[in-house]
Amino acid sequence: MADSYDTMMSPGVEELMEKTNTKFGLCTLAATRAREINAYFGQLGEGLGAKVPPQVTSVARKPLSIAFEEIAAEKIVPVRPEPTDASDDVA
Repeated sequence: MADSYDTMMSPGVEELMEKTNTKFGLCTLAATRAREINAYFGQLGEGLGAKVPPQVTSVARKPLSIAFEEIAAEKIVPVRPEPTDASDDVA
């Protein structure tokens, strides 16, 4: 039986995959949020306050690591679009 071991990534990919349905969805969600976090840190000195700050307390300094921690803590969740009827699009 294989033993579990610590990985370099915390939280682990297995834990993050439980929050989303696909790896593509996880990457898209994390990358989008990381860009928002980076923009927040970029505008801090300007006093604009237009961006949402990180939702978790983290020792990580990288926006992508913070985004992964937010996903693991379920502060950021994927939103799936509602399915539309194809006949509505026909003019």
